[in-house]
Amino acid sequence: MIENEAKGVLLVLSGPSGVGKGTVCKALLARNPEVKLSVSATTRAPRPGEVEGVSYFFKTREEFERMIAAGEFLEYMDVFGTNYYGTPRAYVEQQLFAGDDVLLEIDVKGAMNVKRIFPEAVLVFIAPPSMETLKKRLVGRGTETEEAVKRRTQEAFAEMKLMPKYDYVVVNDVLEEAVRSVETILEAERLRAWRRTDLTNLCKEAGTDL
Repeated sequence: MIENEAKGVLLVLSGPSGVGKGTVCKALLARNPEVKLSVSATTRAPRPGEVEGVSYFFKTREEFERMIAAGEFLEYMDVFGTNYYGTPRAYVEQQLFAGDDVLLEIDVKGAMNVKRIFPEAVLVFIAPPSMETLKKRLVGRGTETEEAVKRRTQEAFAEMKLMPKYDYVVVNDVLEEAVRSVETILEAERLRAWRRTDLTNLCKEAGTDL
């Protein structure tokens, strides 16, 4: 059996609030231990039980802004001017070159930034079966006011306009089916010719390059 030394897949999942992308990610990670969840950097203080390099990479605001200036993030955001959050490029690339797949759950704007900086990323949009279903899920949380549901629904319409920019769209109607669809995407992406660096010797024997 040929050892698979292929470079890992950077899988980016996003979609509107209430679509269940967090649940899809959690199930995907539970079923696929070879997939690693990306670790973000933040300037907020560690909470009890959080571990450096596992929960987050904790940075001072000065450190974070130095990393921004040096182009060391695939994406980042400043939340209400209080704390930064971002995806360190070096950490992601380290995991990918080790052959691990990396899962990144971020918003649509962040996904567009990742694709611009890292074109090899595979973008998957998690969509609701209908906008009515999405509204019911938001209301079902029991934590959203009527005004908040209206605002999130409007945001969802705006986010869904960017679906054509994604590589794949998965409808989260039945969780098991949605997770299996994402797994199928991963399986296909792992077989892309340019990732199969483990077959370099075979290509050389055939007189071609991979």
